[in-house]
Amino acid sequence: MSHTLLVWLVGGVLLVGAGVATTLLPRWRARGQEHRTAWSAARAAIDSAAVSRDAAASRVPEAERLLARAESIAAGRGGVSAAGAAAQLAREADRLWRTHQ
Repeated sequence: MSHTLLVWLVGGVLLVGAGVATTLLPRWRARGQEHRTAWSAARAAIDSAAVSRDAAASRVPEAERLLARAESIAAGRGGVSAAGAAAQLAREADRLWRTHQ
């Protein structure tokens, strides 16, 4: 293998690698941002439901069950869909506590 062929081969591999990196890196970053945003929203919903629970005048067993389930999902640290489910459960618990005040 001549020296020139080796240079072209290495250059081609570097070019393909750079193309793959420039294609995949933004997708990985977007996926990571989506994951962090979803879990941030879920934690905020759980915290809001906990505040409503603490402010409620009476116990609401259904809301307590929903919040416990949301916290359990959050402890498992799943993906975006798990974060959405936890947020939805926490919002529903929050709604129940707010309506029973």
